[in-house]
Amino acid sequence: MLDFEFWSIFEAVVNIIILFVLLRIFLFKPINKMKAERTRTIQNDLDSAQKAKEEAEELRQQYEDSISEAREKANEIIMKAHEDAESERAAIIKKSQEEAEKIVADADKTIENERKRVLRQAQSEIADLAIEAASKIIGENVDDEKNRRLVDKFLSEEEGDK
Repeated sequence: MLDFEFWSIFEAVVNIIILFVLLRIFLFKPINKMKAERTRTIQNDLDSAQKAKEEAEELRQQYEDSISEAREKANEIIMKAHEDAESERAAIIKKSQEEAEKIVADADKTIENERKRVLRQAQSEIADLAIEAASKIIGENVDDEKNRRLVDKFLSEEEGDK
């Protein structure tokens, strides 16, 4: 069955120790070196990914800030346009009112001038009719200049009484 011999056990142990030393030198060191290199590469990749993520977050924040700033500027432009439009509307209304007032004042002035002209013309015609009537009643030709002054004075006094 099984035979245990000291030298075969000793040989097996020595072979295992030699195998372990050889494996440690030729297998474990390169594997550990590759493992350390791989760990360093993975860590570098993770650091790069984290840095890229931070940069992307920073760019996103800048983008959001830019959009927010653009919205604020757009709102300011809209508000300024509304204010400008309102002031322009007020200026147009004021100008229109001034023009309307001027037109009314000019019309009043024209009406007053026309009324005075018509009144003078009417006074002149009334004076002529009064002088003519007085001449017919008296039956003789009276001095036109003197009578005209009397009639004009009378009409002026009547006009002042009203």
